[in-house]
Amino acid sequence: MLKIRLGVAPAAGTGPAEFAGLARRLEDAGVDSLWLSELVYSPEVDPMIGMAHALARTSKLKVGTGVAILPGRHPVLVAKQLLTLAGLAPKRVLPVFGLRPARTAEHDLFPVPPGRRAAVFDESLILLRRLLEEDEVSFDGEFFQVSEVGLGPRPAKRLDVWLGGSAPAALRRTGRLADGWLGSFLSPAQARDARLAIQEAAAEAGREIEEDHFGLSLAVAEHGVPGELVAAAARRNPGVPVTDLVATSWAEARRLVEQHIEAGLSKFVIRPGHGDFENFLEKFQAELVPLQN
Repeated sequence: MLKIRLGVAPAAGTGPAEFAGLARRLEDAGVDSLWLSELVYSPEVDPMIGMAHALARTSKLKVGTGVAILPGRHPVLVAKQLLTLAGLAPKRVLPVFGLRPARTAEHDLFPVPPGRRAAVFDESLILLRRLLEEDEVSFDGEFFQVSEVGLGPRPAKRLDVWLGGSAPAALRRTGRLADGWLGSFLSPAQARDARLAIQEAAAEAGREIEEDHFGLSLAVAEHGVPGELVAAAARRNPGVPVTDLVATSWAEARRLVEQHIEAGLSKFVIRPGHGDFENFLEKFQAELVPLQN
């Protein structure tokens, strides 16, 4: 049986002042995990700094990035950050990485050679994984070279690296190089197809991804879908009704989560479509937490 777990993301626009007490509030409420997006041109906290703060304020809450951008960052520095966090908060760090920022205006903040973002991503992942798993690493790639690098103690439990994205190349990359997948703006049928594509790519690479390492980020907008969400859904998955991608009520959220579970997904990040986080959290606990096993 798949282990079903549901976490939450802060409301859009949650800045440092509002975020400061959020992790403790979620842990007290028994929430499994907190997920932080990488949105630079916004009030929202930086995901790595937000993770460190949330992990320091709690003892059980897991904290993840949903998603952070890897190409444009040096994988040695990313590995050092993750190993430090995992050492301070064992078994509670959940990194998920993506190819490029969701907002076009932020693309230049993560510079890579023109036309080589996918290649940089692949090489970054390979080096990152080795740095997280080996005591000493030498690497001579096209974009990165390191010699006999050691970053200090590694956690007793191996740190998994998940990826986002739903394009065919992203799914193949997940199968070849990652430990899990967090999709978004997908219908249950599309999510099933994505899972199967990832598993096929993993098998071709001689790998296997654990069956409960497939997840989805789902927004709940019970007071009407905001224009920004409508635009994001249309951009990410054109031609699919927004009601297949965004829940318009808590009953619909439960229905969609149940359908995604039937499609083979087991990890969910539930995002508020509106700013009333206290009401969102109350409904999340009542309507969706009972789906956990």
